[in-house]
Amino acid sequence: MARLKLGIAVDALRLAAPFRIASHVFDSRLACLVTLDDGTHVGRGEATGVYYLGEDIETMRIQLEAARDAIEAHPTREELRTILPAGGARNAVDAALWELESKQTRTPVWALAGLAAPRPLPTTFTVGADEPAAMAAAAVAYRQARSIKVKLTGDLDLDIARVAAIRAVRPDVWLGVDANQGYQIGDLDRLVTAMLAADVSLIEQPLARGREADLDGFGSPIPLAADESALTLADVEGLKGRFKVFNIKLDKCGGLTEALLIAAAAREAELGVMVGCMVCSSLGAAPGFVVGQRCDLVDLDGPTFLKQDRTPGVVYRDGTIWCDEAVWGAGS
Repeated sequence: MARLKLGIAVDALRLAAPFRIASHVFDSRLACLVTLDDGTHVGRGEATGVYYLGEDIETMRIQLEAARDAIEAHPTREELRTILPAGGARNAVDAALWELESKQTRTPVWALAGLAAPRPLPTTFTVGADEPAAMAAAAVAYRQARSIKVKLTGDLDLDIARVAAIRAVRPDVWLGVDANQGYQIGDLDRLVTAMLAADVSLIEQPLARGREADLDGFGSPIPLAADESALTLADVEGLKGRFKVFNIKLDKCGGLTEALLIAAAAREAELGVMVGCMVCSSLGAAPGFVVGQRCDLVDLDGPTFLKQDRTPGVVYRDGTIWCDEAVWGAGS
């Protein structure tokens, strides 16, 4: 194959309003924008990295520069998994390789991945942590939402009040909660009981990564989803018996290539499959839309938090997300 030219740029993704989760508040993120140019076609990929693993724009840039020669040698996507570690840098290059091949062959990414023609996907819309009344108002403002995910902070009484306030004004929606590692095992009985009363259908990452064994023997009538505990393909086996759902994020696992492998392995392990995203533009969400075609749950609302998304962008309508090929792939 002809050598490629690797481009690395920085793009500031500014949020329309601060977004709070357990132990962190976001008002903007710097995204790493990777391009791969074969002289005729250009493939693109975006990543913001995994903040809780210490990734940022500088760590991703260092990884990319160190691997520049190997990347410009035009590796296969499978070879890329041995060149860069899982994380944002690999995700950006992986996405660029998918789009480059899509343009070179005039074949949509979904077809290259062996998938059927895509369909719009129901997605959750996330309410950031705030006072209960403010969160209820935010839930009401999501008029089109069929599914809402509520960010918790680990303050048990306040979190229960937050969820109750949202359920009171949105009795119509599927409701999930995301603790982002905010709880300890001793809190879970009370948390689960309160979430049952609010008709919550999913509890995401209640405990810190590294405390997975604390869930041994804990039975929850509400499925538990692993997020921070579920980074890569190597994590699938250890989740069985502790979690019911694996939340795939491309910045965590290193791209669409590994995400598709995780989806297949999770099914084999009898785990449900979810796809989520970090703060991202439509370019960052687009590969997630592809693997989302293989998922039970979709949480791809990242672009909705931005002051300004890329154009063209994904489309949100009637509680679903749709990503046209003009956003990323053969049509872009």
